[in-house]
Amino acid sequence: MPLMDHLRELRTRVVRALLAILAGTVGAFVFYEPILNFLTKPYTKIQPLLEERGIKSDIVITGIGGAFNFQIKICLVVGILIASPFWLWQMWAFILPAMHRNEKRWAALLAGTGAPLFIGGAAFAYLLLPKAMNVLLGFVPDGFGSLVTGAEYFNFIIRMMLVFGVACEIPLVVVMLNRLGLVNARQLAKARPWIILMIFVFAAIATPTTDPLTMVLLAAPMTILYFISEIIAKLTDRKRAKAAGDDLADDELSSLDE
Repeated sequence: MPLMDHLRELRTRVVRALLAILAGTVGAFVFYEPILNFLTKPYTKIQPLLEERGIKSDIVITGIGGAFNFQIKICLVVGILIASPFWLWQMWAFILPAMHRNEKRWAALLAGTGAPLFIGGAAFAYLLLPKAMNVLLGFVPDGFGSLVTGAEYFNFIIRMMLVFGVACEIPLVVVMLNRLGLVNARQLAKARPWIILMIFVFAAIATPTTDPLTMVLLAAPMTILYFISEIIAKLTDRKRAKAAGDDLADDELSSLDE
């Protein structure tokens, strides 16, 4: 296909993706109230607990146009999420013709594995939101109130869900590196203590809360997923060695045939 035809196809697919996002945003406007209730549910869940400790906390909207901007932001993000299968497919359809059959199979496998892992991590973060907010708002001194702006609250939710979603992609990255031959199971096992240490450091930096419990709740699943990816890498290495006719380890001597 000539270069200009590629550019025209790219333009068509970008326009289709933008129209899908626009349709998803309009749909989010229609169902704005249920979406808002879903997002604020973790906050309303901890309000009685805060009041028992003498902390008065409310979500507020600042500025004349603050409510409109807040609604636009929420609906746009929800619209992108709703339309993600379609615009991701447009990206995939544009790249697909340039890939070989083996590359197509692995790309489809990675996409089919990465999406559930990310969704699972984001859902886990949503369940932890009440605990995280209860810890942070618990630092409000006695006799003080806490006013949380809608923008701050929404950014906090998005950050938590993104951090947990990305963290759950660890086994996918490790398996990819192993399939590319950049690392093997023996190297992963040797670097295991340092990787676990890096996981806990990442959890401490990435989580917006300051309590160690939330850090552990993020680091523990990441560590378990790393162990799973290490097992997958070991099985892959064993299968690769059998295919090459050599079941021996890299540092093990083989006997010479007579």
